[in-house]
Amino acid sequence: MRGALEQVAREIRESAWELALEVVEEGLADDLVPSLQRLGQVGQLGDIPTFISELAKELAAPEPGRMRRGGPLAARVRNHAREREALGFAPREIVSELLLLRRVVWRFVSRRSKTLTGEEVLEAERRLNDSLDRLVTECVVAYFDRATSELAELARRDALTGLLNHAAFSAAVDDELFRAGRYDRGMTLVYFDVDDFKQINDTRGHPEGDRVLRRIAEVMGESLRASDIAGRMGGDEFAVCLIESDVETGGRFLSRFQDLADEEAAAGRLPEGFTVSAGLASYPDDAESTDGLFRVADRRLYDAKRAKAVD
Repeated sequence: MRGALEQVAREIRESAWELALEVVEEGLADDLVPSLQRLGQVGQLGDIPTFISELAKELAAPEPGRMRRGGPLAARVRNHAREREALGFAPREIVSELLLLRRVVWRFVSRRSKTLTGEEVLEAERRLNDSLDRLVTECVVAYFDRATSELAELARRDALTGLLNHAAFSAAVDDELFRAGRYDRGMTLVYFDVDDFKQINDTRGHPEGDRVLRRIAEVMGESLRASDIAGRMGGDEFAVCLIESDVETGGRFLSRFQDLADEEAAAGRLPEGFTVSAGLASYPDDAESTDGLFRVADRRLYDAKRAKAVD
C-alpha cells in the first residue's frame, strides 16, 4: 500500500501549482469565491500550493505532528485565513476554498484509482479527508479567535468615544496599582467633567453634545503619554490614569489638556469658553486602592465645582 500511495503523493506534489490553479478556476466559476476576482494570480493562489504539497506528504506518510493544532502548518492555515479576511473574503469563502481544494485533489486521485487497490483508495480518501478537515477547522478557529478577540475589545470600549468604559478603566487601574505597589512607583488618577455640559445639550442639541464628547476624547489622547490610560466614566465624566507619576504630573496633564482645548475652542471645534473641573488623587499618598483613589478624586472634583460656583 505504501508504495502506491507514495507514487500518487509524488504526482500530487509535482502538480501542486496546476492543482492550485484548478482550485482558483473553480472558485471563480459560478461565483463560488467571488472575492478571488479582485486579486491577481499570485494573490488568488495564496497558500493553496503549499497546502497541496503538505496534503501530499500526509498522503504518503501520515505524521500526527504535521497537522497538530499549534504546529507550523496550523499556523500557516490560520495566517492564510487572516490574510484572506483582511482582503475582504467572507468566512464562507475561505472555507469554500478548502472544500474546493478537497474536490480538486480527490478528483486527481480518482483519475489514478486504477493503479490502486480498493483498500488503498479508501485509505487515500481517509488520509486526505482527515487532513482537510483539520485545515478547515483551523480556518474556522482562526475566524472565531479573531471575532471573539474583537468582541472582547469592543465590550471594553465606550461606544461613543472609543475610550475604555468605566468597568474596563477601573480594571486597568487595578492592574496598574498592583504594578505600582510591586515596583514602588507612584500613580495619579485625574477625574474630570465638562463645565456646563447640560447647557451644550440644551442649546445645541444632543448630536452636538456627542460631537463635543468625541473631540474631548481625541484631545485627551493628544495630551497623554503612550503608557497612560484614558476612560469615559459616563455622561460628561472622564478619567485618566498617569503611570509612574505624582500629583504634579497630574497638574501638568490638566494644563496641557486645557491649552489644547483652548486651541480647539478658538478653531470652533469645541464651544467657546470650554473648561473642565477636575479632581486629582495620587498613589500612595492619597489612597492605596482603586476605590479609594476614585473617592478622593471625586471629592476634589466636587470641591473644584463648588469653588467655581462661588466665584
